[in-house]
Amino acid sequence: MPQQDDTLESAHDARPGARPGAPLAFTLTLAQISDPRDVTPGLRRELIDCWIAVTNAGGAAGFPFPPVGDGDVAPVLDGLLGRLAPDNSRLVIARSGEALAGWAVLKRDPYRLVGHWGTIHHLQTHPGFRGRGVGSALVRELRRTARDELGLEQLRLAARGGEGLEDFYGRLGWREIGRWPGALRFAPDDTRDEVLMILTPL
Repeated sequence: MPQQDDTLESAHDARPGARPGAPLAFTLTLAQISDPRDVTPGLRRELIDCWIAVTNAGGAAGFPFPPVGDGDVAPVLDGLLGRLAPDNSRLVIARSGEALAGWAVLKRDPYRLVGHWGTIHHLQTHPGFRGRGVGSALVRELRRTARDELGLEQLRLAARGGEGLEDFYGRLGWREIGRWPGALRFAPDDTRDEVLMILTPL
């Protein structure tokens, strides 16, 4: 069954001009899933719809060439869900009421040599909930899960340059450790760095 947090994570207003830490008039419920059998058809549909909406709104969540639709997203999502496992892959979701506000995947490589660190993938906030601290709440929950449940020592990720993601993660304790210059080409006149970031200690 999906594991729901014992407490509710109150979101905070991340919009420009908002008072730092100011609570919003909604509360996020964070939960995680580590068994593909716990993903209901309804949740699968929500995850697909969220990923499509995020990508087609310009979000950097794994599909670099919008627009995308069901035929693009569903097979990739099904692959992610099929690899969920308690020790190596967790899906973390955020809900506001009944609505899916965002989600992400936390992975650990089963190979012992690198099994002490994990990676974050496809972090995304539905466009209807942007600017409300959903992404920050998800990252904090991923950090807690990595440290307290998986026993990891560090987290890593690769981010698309030119999106301001370095600042977002930097505010949450991450630091940039390098770049692959010019690694990502979205168009002949749009080539960007891939930014490598780390969070340690957890």
